Amino acid sequence: MKNLIVRALTGLVFVAVMVGGILYSPLTCGMLFLLITVLATWEFTGLVNARDDVQVNRFITTMAAACLYLGSFGYAAGIGGPVSLFVPWLLSMIYLLISELYLGRENTLNNWAFTMMSQIYVALPFALLPLLLFPHDLSLLSAGSSRAGAFLILCIFIFLWCSDTGAYCCGSLLGRHKLFPSVSPGKSWEGSIGGGVLTVAASQLIAWLGPAEAVGECGHAVFGLSPLQWAGFALVVVVFGTWGDLVESLLKRRLGIKDSGNILPGHGGMLDRFDSSMIAIPAVVVYLYVLAAL
Repeated sequence: MKNLIVRALTGLVFVAVMVGGILYSPLTCGMLFLLITVLATWEFTGLVNARDDVQVNRFITTMAAACLYLGSFGYAAGIGGPVSLFVPWLLSMIYLLISELYLGRENTLNNWAFTMMSQIYVALPFALLPLLLFPHDLSLLSAGSSRAGAFLILCIFIFLWCSDTGAYCCGSLLGRHKLFPSVSPGKSWEGSIGGGVLTVAASQLIAWLGPAEAVGECGHAVFGLSPLQWAGFALVVVVFGTWGDLVESLLKRRLGIKDSGNILPGHGGMLDRFDSSMIAIPAVVVYLYVLAAL
């Protein structure tokens, strides 16, 4: 019972921080995901460094992830030139590659591989969020406003939470056929389908009950997305979010751990909490930019 209470309280605080941080202002949204990027990268590098055959420079790798995120945020917000903004990240990566020449380690390839993975798997997805927060190239969003972008970012997480809730409830009651038993024995096809149905239903609720100022000339096209496009948005989150969850489960299985950390009591670590989003975010960005190009 105590663990359940701790888990529930942590979940409530987590949701409140996420919703408040994303919607309050572009600055708070940006700083929230910068913090998440730093904590998740620090956690990831700590996990891989626990292996005997890996010695990643944890501090500089984490700072490189922060530089990648800040460069993306500055570019999307129109602060400075796009090339100069990414110079700190580029210099960090060059250092991390060249430094192995002088360290004389036998596990150089592993160090390089996990360093690059920290940037691609952990940092890059969060660095894509400013492209939604400041959607200058997304003509489908009303006036290309940061408010519209923040709402879409929040919807990614709302849909992930709906998917997890629906999958847990349906999987517990109806789960018979395993989705991916070799990686995550607890997941079932019935649960995944239930999560998808609940998430699509939530997307339609948003499409029809969205804020009045977000409804444009095309009737119930909230922030420029039609109900059908909202359903597609939800399905992209469900499918790629499930893959994200499975990818992290495979990572933990190969590392021989149950949780990625304990920073969130009752919920594990940062990677445990954001595993689904790290695959879903890039997929959503592609989906929305493809819609904008059509």
